[in-house]
Amino acid sequence: MIWSFVGLTAALLTMFGFVPQIVKIIKTQSGNDVSRITLAQFFIGTLMWILYGIHLKDIIIIFANIITLICVSTAFVLLEYYYYQNTKKPVSSIKEEI
Repeated sequence: MIWSFVGLTAALLTMFGFVPQIVKIIKTQSGNDVSRITLAQFFIGTLMWILYGIHLKDIIIIFANIITLICVSTAFVLLEYYYYQNTKKPVSSIKEEI
């Protein structure tokens, strides 16, 4: 019984571990302090956990890592979205440079 609690707690912490980062990216509308390499590494690791869960036919491993993958993907999409939003120059400033 205790190990089920430990496993559930670990899964919840991992699944929603990127939510604070997602909230920060949205609030600051910037991802300058987020490492793309870390997100990519976590994304690949999560995919591998899903494959491992499929191999074991363990729905808990599969489900927990799918939720984690969604959170990591959301963080990555927001990171790229705000990066390109903040680097786009308005058309008027481009015309002034010409």
